[in-house]
Amino acid sequence: MPADTTYLELSEDSGSAHKFYEVTVDGTDLTIRYGRIGDRGQVKQASFTTSDKARAEASKKIGEKVRKGYAPAVPGGRPKRSVSRRQIVSTRSTATLAPVLWRYASHSPAFGIFVDGDVCMVGNESGLITTLSHDAQVVQQFRLPDGVKCIVADDGWIYAGCDDGNVYDLSGKVPRLAYRIAPEIDIYWLDIHDGVLGVSDARGGISAIDHEDEFLWQRPGRGSSAWMVRCDADAVHHGHSGGVTSYDWRTGQERWHTRTGAVLFGWQERDTLYAGTATRQVVELGKDGSHRQTYRCDAPVYSCATAEDGRYVFAGDSASSIYCFDTDGTRLWKLGTGCGSAYSMQYRDERLYIVTTDGSLACIDASEAAIRSAMGGTVPQVVDVKAPPRMSALAPSTTVDIVHDVSGGVVVECVEESGRLRIRVVSSGYHSDWQVQFPKGIRERGTRYVVTGVREAARGGFYRTYGEIRRLV
Repeated sequence: MPADTTYLELSEDSGSAHKFYEVTVDGTDLTIRYGRIGDRGQVKQASFTTSDKARAEASKKIGEKVRKGYAPAVPGGRPKRSVSRRQIVSTRSTATLAPVLWRYASHSPAFGIFVDGDVCMVGNESGLITTLSHDAQVVQQFRLPDGVKCIVADDGWIYAGCDDGNVYDLSGKVPRLAYRIAPEIDIYWLDIHDGVLGVSDARGGISAIDHEDEFLWQRPGRGSSAWMVRCDADAVHHGHSGGVTSYDWRTGQERWHTRTGAVLFGWQERDTLYAGTATRQVVELGKDGSHRQTYRCDAPVYSCATAEDGRYVFAGDSASSIYCFDTDGTRLWKLGTGCGSAYSMQYRDERLYIVTTDGSLACIDASEAAIRSAMGGTVPQVVDVKAPPRMSALAPSTTVDIVHDVSGGVVVECVEESGRLRIRVVSSGYHSDWQVQFPKGIRERGTRYVVTGVREAARGGFYRTYGEIRRLV
């Protein structure tokens, strides 16, 4: 009997939906291909004991999609459509220029930023992620398949959310696919805490996804254009056009909702949340939803950050200005970036790092002495950083090195359970029944791998690999 294929599409003239879903039954094999129209998409395959069971599962999947609005279509009938991006017109600041120490031009608007004690990273809309040292040297570049929405840290792991609907682990030598987000979720922002991924989308929805890429829950949200999601040990905090809403990370039950004005960016500290809003202010909330303070700017706020424990609050507006406030809401200074509006920012060790509408990663001296000099009209000569001319950007990889002995690492094995590939620890001294968070693209049934180590998740119940991954033969 020839293979039977059903092709469906969901496309809205107004809104983000522009997706396809293809189901093919070939004997006892079921193949599902899905993604954005015009892309090859993702592929999932499963085998059943009989062809009747394969057809029954196919009918179930098709019925689910039809109920969501999908309809039969002809492949290629609709053109590819670009994904949602923030539409912001940046104007030049009339404020005194900030003391920019150095800047790196990534040549495409940049949302993604990450700064720690060792490096600074910028990810832009062309999919390029550049890593720089704090002495302004370009040390590495990654090339992801689509635009970078954000870069977030989770303990010792670093992840990038991408416009192709996937999340990549940047912690190793090459990017690895960590999470495949459902194609109907058009990512606006994401955050990760202890392996649990929170995703906000173009329609204002919010989802929580566990370490094995499976949905814990999904909610439609209370507003649209959800540009904020922050995760902690207890909750997923969601900022959108209607304010900030907090959900229990396990169940998705709403904990509280606070109106703040339309949220365009979010930041969090241990006990507080900060929402940058279209109403020209940063709103500080307790993690019980209580209003604590308001920091007023002169234009819509597109990014915000704080010094340790909120000692200072920083903001970037749509007019290429940055601000610093004291904890009581007093504006301490306002300065111009000289390189566009700050889409994202991060503060560390008296330096404010911003990524901007013109694609710059800029390091600003935020010390009191430097700010005083800038307010008086004296700023340092900006150092323009360039990548080495022959530096190659590393793309996501599904290949791994081969080894023949354990060499002090931990052995894990890929097994199939209920049609899904899982990873279990084989080495002694570990829970053999616990799942292991492990890159998706390199899993092969029956294969063993040697990893540098595994670490129990803070919540318990599963392990997370770290370091290098090699195939054991």
